[in-house]
Amino acid sequence: MQLPNYAYFQGRIVPYAEAKVGVATHALNYGTGAFAGVRGYWNDAEEELYIFRPKDHYKRLLNSAKMLLIELGLDEDDLTNITRELLQKEAHRQDVYIRPLIYKSEEVIGVRLHDLANDITIFSLPFGRYVANDTGAHLTFSSWRRVDDNIIPARGKITGAYANTAFIKTDAMRAGFDEALVLNIDGHLSEGSAENIFMVRDGVLITPPITDNILEGITRRTVITLASEVMGLEVIERSIDRTEVYICDEFFLTGTAAQVTAATKIDHRPIGNGQMGPITAELRVLYDKAVRGKLPQYRHWNIAVYAQESVKT
Repeated sequence: MQLPNYAYFQGRIVPYAEAKVGVATHALNYGTGAFAGVRGYWNDAEEELYIFRPKDHYKRLLNSAKMLLIELGLDEDDLTNITRELLQKEAHRQDVYIRPLIYKSEEVIGVRLHDLANDITIFSLPFGRYVANDTGAHLTFSSWRRVDDNIIPARGKITGAYANTAFIKTDAMRAGFDEALVLNIDGHLSEGSAENIFMVRDGVLITPPITDNILEGITRRTVITLASEVMGLEVIERSIDRTEVYICDEFFLTGTAAQVTAATKIDHRPIGNGQMGPITAELRVLYDKAVRGKLPQYRHWNIAVYAQESVKT
């Protein structure tokens, strides 16, 4: 992985090598942090880098901060402008991944959330595919369950919770699969290891509700909008049983990193005819246009990096 040149750290942009924390840092020892995944997309025709829905990402990150009793004194506009400044410094002219991380920065032993110092860091790096086989992924159901919202907040990207994801992903990949599907405590389909999921049955797009211990995904929300407003599809949010996915017509995963990843086999069973379906294919095209600022009706989702104006409320 190509390392960043710069990072936002302790209130300023510094060389990446200077962005370091001590080994006694609370978040490192206890998982008391939260992160966001944000993408920037290069539009070659306009010679512009667009950050996709940064305010939505930062709103969700600040909601995670509330859960963790983290106060930063920054809002979505502040964080978006800091991100623009960081990307300008990096001078990217390609697709990038942006990682903001809020964390308990105090160097102290003791499990708690209160009476601790907080901080935020942000860095970016060139980024392509998250799932290598994103046009025909082979999935499996994990033996691990998705963490319940009454155990660790599922709707926040809490750093400590991603040990759950690590177990899920490693077991699936070592078994020869591209990704895993995870059931919640109630036995309903929740997510992939780090993606929201959708299936198509009889022309209807179906996805689990936010009350089934899923992350409230920005890409998920984007796909629902594109499917309903552009493609005219019926979209239903409801619980999904395990065996439903074996008989669905199409299946795909969504996420900032994963984008729209088509699945064509689950547990060695073909989905539909074993090829990426037409609805998934069209959504992949629409999503790629949206993130690059090529859909005029959704240009408000895109924040230009190299344009001169700053982001205002």
